[in-house]
Parts: sequence; structure tokens; C-alpha cells
Amino acid sequence: MKSPHSPPKVARAIANGKLTRGKANPKAQVVDWAVFLAGVSRGNTVLEYGANRVIFVQGDAADSVWYLQAGEVNLAVTSRQGKEAIVSVLGTNEFFGEGCLAGQSVRISTARAVTECSLYRIEKALMVRLLHEEHGISELFITHLLSRNTRFEEDLVDQLFNSSERRLARILLLLAHFGKESRTETVHPGINQEHLAQMVGTTRSRVSHFMNKFRTLGFIDYAGNGALTVNNGLLSVILSD
Repeated sequence: MKSPHSPPKVARAIANGKLTRGKANPKAQVVDWAVFLAGVSRGNTVLEYGANRVIFVQGDAADSVWYLQAGEVNLAVTSRQGKEAIVSVLGTNEFFGEGCLAGQSVRISTARAVTECSLYRIEKALMVRLLHEEHGISELFITHLLSRNTRFEEDLVDQLFNSSERRLARILLLLAHFGKESRTETVHPGINQEHLAQMVGTTRSRVSHFMNKFRTLGFIDYAGNGALTVNNGLLSVILSD
């Protein structure tokens, strides 16, 4: 019987090279969403957003789906007391705002560009039509949603059963899109320790403590431009019993 504190399966997936967030599975059918959407003449708009620019705000009308062609976007929720927490950081080739397809009338989070981003805004009516008429597209979109749902379930397990140190290590590996063949990967400098604290569910001082520890052990390093380099040794933190 596994201990309730055993690392979630996502940790094993990273170690086995199965966790390749933002990277296509070579065995899976691949669709170039940008090319496909560019061929749709009405109902979608290509937009460019600079770093830190807000894409939509919690409480806005949920009337479209967004496709992130390039860049990084974070999703954050704000409580009635004004406390904000980042719940997800999305990378290239991901969709967001798809809650409007499930009956959401308003946005339940705020989307903000972390880096310079190239985005497609797809009107709800167009997305519904594409999903009904293009069976291949609907299958791939459903696969995307199931994958996202699995990630959220793993996030919940991580939050419930793992220490803040392990949660931080896992988030750093995910943000760096770490795969089996990787030796070092980079996290964009737009992700700071305050953001990491919100995602881990701890204080910034605790994040700072663990980051200093990881750096001393050689698991992470800082580049001259402030970008964070993640080394494969960080896997040992989440795989250790």
C-alpha cells in the first residue's frame, strides 16, 4: 500500500519522460491550430499582447475561447477580500477561457500575459460550430480538455498530500516544460517568487528559503537576465520518499 505522502503520478511521469507540458506527443495526431484558425474567415481575431497586459478580468462576460499561439499566460483568481492567487500558468499551443462552452456566463479568473503573446480570440458561436462540424477538431479539443483536467487533478493531489518544498519543485519542473531528455530548462523571468508562493500555497519567505536551498544544491541557477534555469537534479526532491 502506498503512503499518502508518496509523490503523485505526475512526478513519475516527469521522471519517465511522459510529462511534456506544451510539447506534442509524437505518437498523437497533431493539428496546427494557428494554421487552421487562420483559415477561418469570420469569428476569430489575432491579437498581440505585451508582457503584464490583462487579457480578460474575473467577472467579464465569458463570450469567447482563447488560443495561445506563442508566449505564456497566467490565470489568477481574486477573493472578495481582494487576495489574488495564481492557479495556472499556460504555455504555447494551449486554450483557455473554454468555460463559456460549458455554460459559464462570466469569467471566473483573470488572464494576464506573462510574456509577449500571440493569441487567437475565438467567438463562442464559432467554436461551438467548429466542434459540431469538424469531428477531427472536436476530438483533439476534447483530448486537450481531458489532459488539462488531469493536470488539475494532479495539482489537487499535490496540494493535499505533498510538502510545500515538493510542491515548489514540481511547479518549477512544470514551468520549465521538463522532459526525459532535458538536462537544463529555463523558466521565464516574468515568473517571480510571489507568483510561485501563490501557486504553491505558501509564503514568499518559505519559497525564498527553498529556492536558496535548491540553488545551493545545484538544482537551479539564475541567468544574467533574471531567468531561472532548472536542472534535472530537482527531480530528486519530488521522487524521494
